Amino acid sequence: MRNKYFCYTLLLLFVIGCKDDKYTVPVPKDALQNDCIKRTLGPNLAGSNIEFAYAMALPASKGKIVSAQVEASIAGAAATYLENKSYYTNGSGVDVGVPIGDPSVNEAAFTRVTFTKDTNAVTLRYYYSIPQEARGKSVKFTFSVKSSNGESVSYAMGPYVISKMDMVLDLPVKNADSCFISIADMAVYNAADAAAKADKIDLVYLYRSIPNISFGHALVSPGADPVYLPDVVLPPNANRVTKVSKVWNLRDFNLARLQYGIYIDDLDFQQLDISNAPGYAVNFKAEAGAWVETTDGKYRAYIYINKADNAKKSAVISMKRYTLK
Repeated sequence: MRNKYFCYTLLLLFVIGCKDDKYTVPVPKDALQNDCIKRTLGPNLAGSNIEFAYAMALPASKGKIVSAQVEASIAGAAATYLENKSYYTNGSGVDVGVPIGDPSVNEAAFTRVTFTKDTNAVTLRYYYSIPQEARGKSVKFTFSVKSSNGESVSYAMGPYVISKMDMVLDLPVKNADSCFISIADMAVYNAADAAAKADKIDLVYLYRSIPNISFGHALVSPGADPVYLPDVVLPPNANRVTKVSKVWNLRDFNLARLQYGIYIDDLDFQQLDISNAPGYAVNFKAEAGAWVETTDGKYRAYIYINKADNAKKSAVISMKRYTLK
């Protein structure tokens, strides 16, 4: 009998303990509020943007929003701006901007928008154009908003590390023409220009269709075995031996600008070991790539093949580069 009573008591406690709490609708704050999110992903590269969405709201009974601003710990480049429009998406899926104030003004590390329309709630986009002087440093931001009743609130974001990498996009290369690649200059030269920069030529692009051999599009260092440079006339004193390691399916988002959410960042270059790689790689296809290290050990790079055209014996390449010393 005592066991039955004990079991009944446990059951009663279980039922009481599992009773749902009554849900109550949150009460909105009767004050100026703000929030912020970072929209961009991947490494923060000098010359590119970091994008934020800054939301602010105030009850209509309390007044209206009069200004919003962002302070960066390192002043952004001239292209930095805070949107003066609020956006909504129309029936066609297109973002439509509605002006709420004057265009933003940059003053030193501050970017400010003054409101000209009666506004109680809005989300503004902020684009921080990363300056070259921020490379390798950290940057943080203070977002703030003021209302007509004298209230002000702020929201801190960061710090965010700015990459040491450099990047260049869409360099055309062509067999026996613009085919001499300099990692140091992040540029491509023809034979005439390369002759004056022989000490900076790290790779030669070439295309060969050889029976029974898969050669195709190739990246070969000028100091490699001449068998991999058939009929190539090198500039005098171009003899650097660059390490080249071909890879597939590494479609870095910044270089490829495709749907793949893969990003090469500083740590990838720091941990890279291609010390046993040869001085050449052949048979490249579009969307393939190659890790590269210069003969002096100063630079590591990733070269991505955006396009490869067999008929025209040409390609388009993009590059990320990391300076080691």
